[in-house]
Amino acid sequence: MKFWDASAIVPLLASEAGSAARDVLLAEDPVMVVWWATRVECRSALVRKQDEAKGGEEDFRRATARLDRLARCWIEMGPLEVVRSAAERCLRLHRLRTADAFQLAAALVACRFEPGQLPFVCSDSRLAEAANREGFPVIR
Repeated sequence: MKFWDASAIVPLLASEAGSAARDVLLAEDPVMVVWWATRVECRSALVRKQDEAKGGEEDFRRATARLDRLARCWIEMGPLEVVRSAAERCLRLHRLRTADAFQLAAALVACRFEPGQLPFVCSDSRLAEAANREGFPVIR
């Protein structure tokens, strides 16, 4: 079981530099823990990719279909008060963007505040550094 940030999930959905490595990582351990808003963050990234590519409707359709399949299987950390409190703490300690603070807070709650027990998969350097400082084993 690993916590997956949205930045690490997008390469599973759309072909990019880290896609093959992410596919292998997921195949080795298919249990994904994610934050409640991850599906929306991923969809937002896919829309941006489609806009940048000036088309690609079929690629977008395949990517969102895969996102929907993954979302049916993953474990989702909901918008709980404990997550919000942890996110506020993360903002103070790590100077993260709001969405990233929620990602990190959800991971902390998922592991019951024992981060050494849950690998954190992330492609965002600032969030990965904050997760590392919290004690997560970070997979970039």
